[in-house]
Amino acid sequence: MWILILLFQISPPLKVQVFDTPNDKGGSISIEWELSPDDSLLSYYEVFRKLSTEEYNLIATPPPGSNRFEDNSTKDGEPYWYKVRAVSPTGYTDSEPSGPVVSSAQWFHHKRWNALILGIIFCSFLLYYIKKAKIKKSLFIRKISGLEAVDEAVGRATELGKSILYLTGLSDMSEISTIASLSILGRVAKKAAEYGTTLIVPCYDPVVMSAAQETVKQAHMEAGRPDTYDESKIFYLTADQFGYAAGVDGIILREKPGAVFLQGYFFAEALILAETGASIGAIQIAGTPATTQLPFFVAACDYTLIGEEMFAASSYLSKEPTMLGSIKGEDYAKIIIMILISIGILFVTLSNVGILKSLAFNFINWFSSF
Repeated sequence: MWILILLFQISPPLKVQVFDTPNDKGGSISIEWELSPDDSLLSYYEVFRKLSTEEYNLIATPPPGSNRFEDNSTKDGEPYWYKVRAVSPTGYTDSEPSGPVVSSAQWFHHKRWNALILGIIFCSFLLYYIKKAKIKKSLFIRKISGLEAVDEAVGRATELGKSILYLTGLSDMSEISTIASLSILGRVAKKAAEYGTTLIVPCYDPVVMSAAQETVKQAHMEAGRPDTYDESKIFYLTADQFGYAAGVDGIILREKPGAVFLQGYFFAEALILAETGASIGAIQIAGTPATTQLPFFVAACDYTLIGEEMFAASSYLSKEPTMLGSIKGEDYAKIIIMILISIGILFVTLSNVGILKSLAFNFINWFSSF
């Protein structure tokens, strides 16, 4: 009987290696082994794990032909031991225990050098242009038609003896579009203060209302007209989406402003507001990063700041060196990305006709690891 058992004894997995999984965020240990010489006779492998004070517990059953398993349920800092069992219909054989091994997080992914290099290039552009903006105080940003029309809109409302209505959108202060809108509000409020034109700002959010009040107050002080600042014109309306739309529509129909600014993030009420403004003949300047609402603004408003143009406008109007430098740095980084994409398209095209195949493969492979 013992002779039969020895005859059918299968060979165990060989050279079992356990190590902390590289380039991960921790909580993972890799187990690798050489296949059992009797791999073709096996039903499956079994991977066991234990802590120093525990018995071995089964954690996985890889099929025959497998020589690797990744244990993603470890606790960083705890020592683990592993062994791999070869299981056949006639019995099983265990490898020698391996360990201890401890999992930990790596601070850098060694296969992501491409992201590091592009990140350094991007940050270099930002820092260079921010520094340049601080030295020169101004950087060239191409003219945006909607931005150029701000003075025209304020001037027309003044000539008609009508008020100006400014909407900051339906998002709160955590949204970058709201912050950009407040920067544009500062410019509009300053012009309105210089011309002595009434500015009305109904707000969707009470925190945005407080920020808008401070922005308009500061604009009046910069214009040398602090006495004309009227806090009651910047007020909280409601936080209900269509209640806000109905309230603003009522203001538009009663006050009949000469200019309407819709700057910020808008939702389904965008078309209602823009159509109501158009119905009274007001000059309207809209700006939003909400791509779903842009067609409505383009159709119903005189000028529209599309997507990033709104952020560029706020940077241009505020003259803040950090914001101006960021806009310029982003533009040049985008140019670099477009050049790289063009090179990739050229390489792929050439490789399809049998030219530069290896170079095209290496170039595309460099980007594919992002």
